[in-house]
Amino acid sequence: MSHAIILMNLGTPAEPTPKAVRRFLREFLSDHRVVEIPAPLWQLILNLFVLTGRPKRIAPAYAEIWNEGLDGEAVEGSPIAYYTRRQAEGLEQALMQDSAGQPRDIKLAFAMTYGEPGLAETVASLRQQGAESFTVLPLYPQYSATTTGAIYDQVAKIIRAERNVPDIRVVHEYWKHPKYIEALANSVREHWQKNGAAEKLLISFHGIPMANTRKGDPYYQQCCGTAELLTQALELPKEKWEITFQSRFGKAEWLQPYTDKTLIQWGQSGVASVDVICPAFASDCLETLEEIAVENRANFIDAGGSEYRYIPALNARGDHIAALAEIVLGQLPAEVARN
Repeated sequence: MSHAIILMNLGTPAEPTPKAVRRFLREFLSDHRVVEIPAPLWQLILNLFVLTGRPKRIAPAYAEIWNEGLDGEAVEGSPIAYYTRRQAEGLEQALMQDSAGQPRDIKLAFAMTYGEPGLAETVASLRQQGAESFTVLPLYPQYSATTTGAIYDQVAKIIRAERNVPDIRVVHEYWKHPKYIEALANSVREHWQKNGAAEKLLISFHGIPMANTRKGDPYYQQCCGTAELLTQALELPKEKWEITFQSRFGKAEWLQPYTDKTLIQWGQSGVASVDVICPAFASDCLETLEEIAVENRANFIDAGGSEYRYIPALNARGDHIAALAEIVLGQLPAEVARN
């Protein structure tokens, strides 16, 4: 039985222009999983206010990171697409043979929740290539309705459209998987070995509205759990680290404490150096390469801090690929995992 594994990430504009950014934001922000304001009201706000100005403001930020990863690393086009592609390629290599050296009948692909390539067309293409069952691995270690929930919606849409319903399973979350925590801890240790440890380790997660948590979204608890497991692995005392949340949008209350405000407070209170890691991001993207590595560095330095270092996302690190492989193997149909 041919099985396909699809890595899924958020997505990216096709190019760093206002037109392409507007098209991407329209799709992204029209998803009710992302913005839960009633659709008629939100579409009015989105089209009259958000999409008229925001694409022009953030297109230059996309242009800054286009074809360039962290520390000037050359990438092809959008960093998130580049790193996701490399993760899929690495995972294919890791899974192509079983422990006995026998080949597995597994196909690897990647898709984006918004933009291209989409999940529906990726599944259709893989079915044409002979895939009969699918495992979708969202590159979101922590579950949120705003991210992984949106992928479940797309899977449901595919199922509803088919008479011969494909066998599709989705990895719900993997934030406490030992190999994932090990890869995170390794990345911090390697950073410390190279640069020395800063006074503080800031563990910054992408934020969601507080209202989502009150309605039952488990993301906040899973972020806290991730931070606890990581700092336990690093044997880091509580006074040396903090958990914060970044990338808030609009005027609603989001998960706190906020990353930018914490960094400003630290700079003003005499904290001289900080290391920042973003465990919710499996791949470096606009929110890490621009918002964290550039904007929040300026926040900290301007407030009086001296040293600010961003620890890259796990991207295609060998230990990250090994972790993803073990996570996927635990989800495969028994006959596929054996072969």
